[in-house]
Amino acid sequence: MKTILLIRHAKSSWDHPGMDDADRPLNERGKKDAPEMARRLKEKGIRIGLFVSSPAKRAKKTAKYFAEAYGLEKDAIVLIEALYHAPPSVFAETIAALPGEHSTVAIFAHNPGITEFASSLTDVRIDNMPTCSVFAVSADAGSWEDFMKGDKKFLFFDYPKNPQH
Repeated sequence: MKTILLIRHAKSSWDHPGMDDADRPLNERGKKDAPEMARRLKEKGIRIGLFVSSPAKRAKKTAKYFAEAYGLEKDAIVLIEALYHAPPSVFAETIAALPGEHSTVAIFAHNPGITEFASSLTDVRIDNMPTCSVFAVSADAGSWEDFMKGDKKFLFFDYPKNPQH
């Protein structure tokens, strides 16, 4: 069994319009939401073996907050250039290449690709993954190469303003 946690980066700042998109930092709400969402994941008893992120500053920082909540060093985050504004196909390629020893992996990336990919995995459709939302899916697969072919099961969808939390 393999589980993927798709996590959209937390809310980013638009305070500097001329700033390169990849360099945009988290805003105050993002800095509050990321540790909160990491705490919620931990409360669910989810053990994350690997953190994979787009190299964009806002995605990397979101991943760092999650890694810290799990007691891991920020060096534990694997940066994958292709995840920056990736289409759904890149998510599938990234998952297929994950190291086999991990059964649960968190991937931090961007819209619209992350929403499109999440909606393609099961019958559950998400119109838009809000910032810092988490979409969890498991697959009956013995390896990451088989994740996309395996029978997939929607586990949960959570986001900072979720009224059920």
